[in-house]
Amino acid sequence: MIPSRPFRTPSTVHFGEEAADNTGPEAKRLGARKALLMTDKVLAEVGAIDPVVKSLHDSGVEVVVFDGVNSEPDLSHVKTGLQMLKEEQCDCIVACGGGSPIDAAKAVSIMATNPGKIEDYMGLDKFTVPGVPLMAVPTTAGTGSEATMFTIITDTSRDVKMLIGSPFLMPRIAIVDPLLTLNLPRKLTAATGLDALTHAIEAYVSVKAQPMTDVLALSAIKLISGNLLLAWGDPRNREARANTMLGSLQAGIAFSNASVALVHGMSRPIGANFHVPHGVSNACLLGVVMDYSLEGNPQRYADIARAMGVENGSQDTMGVAKVGAERVKNLIRMLEVPTLSELGVTSEKLEPVVEKMAEDAIASGSPGNNPRKPSKGEIIELYRAAL
Repeated sequence: MIPSRPFRTPSTVHFGEEAADNTGPEAKRLGARKALLMTDKVLAEVGAIDPVVKSLHDSGVEVVVFDGVNSEPDLSHVKTGLQMLKEEQCDCIVACGGGSPIDAAKAVSIMATNPGKIEDYMGLDKFTVPGVPLMAVPTTAGTGSEATMFTIITDTSRDVKMLIGSPFLMPRIAIVDPLLTLNLPRKLTAATGLDALTHAIEAYVSVKAQPMTDVLALSAIKLISGNLLLAWGDPRNREARANTMLGSLQAGIAFSNASVALVHGMSRPIGANFHVPHGVSNACLLGVVMDYSLEGNPQRYADIARAMGVENGSQDTMGVAKVGAERVKNLIRMLEVPTLSELGVTSEKLEPVVEKMAEDAIASGSPGNNPRKPSKGEIIELYRAAL
């Protein structure tokens, strides 16, 4: 018997080259007169947001730009964005950038209509009123935030990355244009692409997986594993960029509905304590967590391996699964992602906080979705192995 589970996506998704041209008409369809465009300073300076701004202007929608989300979003970004939204009397938010501007925009959208502070809503399904209409235009092929009902906001006073989830956080419109990723630096291409691959793998092995998410997760694994290295090696390869971005979108929809698992649960404390970018910390953990988790569901990991092109040969299911895990680790090595130790996370720095990190990982709930359930002690050992 297949249990009943909800499956949510944005109401409209535009995917393909020059999809950004649809931003203005879609904003107009939402009834927008004045949009708050949330982005980061670098994207604004290099002109990456220009197609989005032009489309809005051409459709008669005024634009106010907040380009201050230059790092992973925290409470200050939410406060400033909310203040601008109210002072400028904007009736729509357009998030253009990587996961940080999109996550910040989600928080601003929902807090414009709900009481209290964003900290009050840490966890799942605590909002009671929909937010200001939100459109998401990603410029990286990684987070999938344009198609998820989650946001992560850092409370810097507590060094806590707050995971907040609600159907009301799902953007109304997703505009996914691979041309916006052509100038993405190689390091960001690798980190965001591996973040997307982690989303797809964890969505497929999650205990909350369902038939709809399985199809998308396996497709995403095939697209990303087959194109990410090409996009990294030749940033102007439009086909590789498009396929990687499509995989990222599919992975985002998959994990938003099936949830993530142990890698993400362990990744957030690394980011909070050592300020390692999310995609990089996922990449540093993915190999060791896959090795640990294989025995929890060898069949699912073998399916992942086959999606990556691994042939059965004479190997049994576990053998195929192990080859798939090695292929993932080899991809990470070829993409030259730094290890945690290369990023300055030493044993001396890890040991004083590793128990709290393990507790925070478990408290996030994500490890509970893993096919093999870890104890606190096992998570501690996995952190040590990841160094």
